[in-house]
Amino acid sequence: MIFKRAAARLRAQDWVAITIELGIVIIGVFIGMWAADLNQRRSDKREVRQLLLQLKPELANLQQFADVKRAYYATTRRYAETAFAGWSNDPKINDEDFVIAAYQASQVSGLSNNGQSWAMIFGGGRLGLIADANVRRPLQRVMTFDYTSISYQAVATRYRDDVRLVIPDSIQQAIRARCGDQLAADGFTLTLPATCTVSIPQSQAAAAARALRSHPELVRELAQHQATVGAFLSALNQLETQTRVLAGVLSDLH
Repeated sequence: MIFKRAAARLRAQDWVAITIELGIVIIGVFIGMWAADLNQRRSDKREVRQLLLQLKPELANLQQFADVKRAYYATTRRYAETAFAGWSNDPKINDEDFVIAAYQASQVSGLSNNGQSWAMIFGGGRLGLIADANVRRPLQRVMTFDYTSISYQAVATRYRDDVRLVIPDSIQQAIRARCGDQLAADGFTLTLPATCTVSIPQSQAAAAARALRSHPELVRELAQHQATVGAFLSALNQLETQTRVLAGVLSDLH
């Protein structure tokens, strides 16, 4: 109807009326676009709020992962100390314990998650919709964290590969069967038994111990492996600090 009136006034050269009609159309279009944009932004903010709420259990999982991994690598560290003593021919370490410790010291576990999943969730401008900088900044730090530093590949060192070339496969299988990685109660993280008792025939244990001692380079590799694990744990502590800050600011979100 408004366009018919405008056409009629155009034929009558009623320029004032035409200008008014055109202004009404432009203002109407502008208001419609503004309302649509406002509704979209409100919808996006509601979506972001829901995503933030869903982050809470994920952050709790990351914190639990950190606790479990610290315990995991405290265990491998104790095995490494026993293995070092075995290479030093400490009389308190028998061949069986030496071989088991050398293997268990090579056990590693990391996080399979990565920053891409966070970026997919809060990418596309969603992060900018979080008005509260106290939430936005720690979330951004968690999103941009270098997750490769706490991945399995970060601790899959040369020692892990080389020591398993020396220990006979039958012994490795026996150790894994009784003392390998185990799922924690959460069904998500892996744990490692603090002690390992495996019945290895004395002759086989002695032969495996001799084979390990014939490769003194493994001692240096184990030392390097422990340094790598230390870097892993340092990065893990950084991530845990960031997740605790984020969880704290999200605690009042309902």
